[in-house]
Amino acid sequence: QVQLVESGGGLVQAGDSLRLSCAASGRTDSALRVAWFRQSPGKEREFLRVIRWGDNWSGNADSMKARFTISKDNAKNTVDLQMNNLKPEDTAVYYCAARFGPGLVTSIRGYPYWGQGTQVTVSS
Repeated sequence: QVQLVESGGGLVQAGDSLRLSCAASGRTDSALRVAWFRQSPGKEREFLRVIRWGDNWSGNADSMKARFTISKDNAKNTVDLQMNNLKPEDTAVYYCAARFGPGLVTSIRGYPYWGQGTQVTVSS
């Protein structure tokens, strides 16, 4: 099993940048994939990006490609989501999630492990 704790959310203005962190503990081996999702009020939880623990390969949702970047901090055992040029429509609760096994999975049903979420609010 793996345990996940998100941090770094807050209130920012449109155009600002923000970096979220997901601290992973427990089983962290090359089979681990850690992803970021977000959920806005009244909307379904949306896949953003995923990173492969073993070699840092990452995959993304096309709509996020330009502004959001995922990375792994080996020293801290965190998976970070760098968000640039934030917009009010980025306001959401951001979650990290984890799974073990191959393949690029973007469905929430594919991730059995979840953090508690961190709120990001972008004002105009």
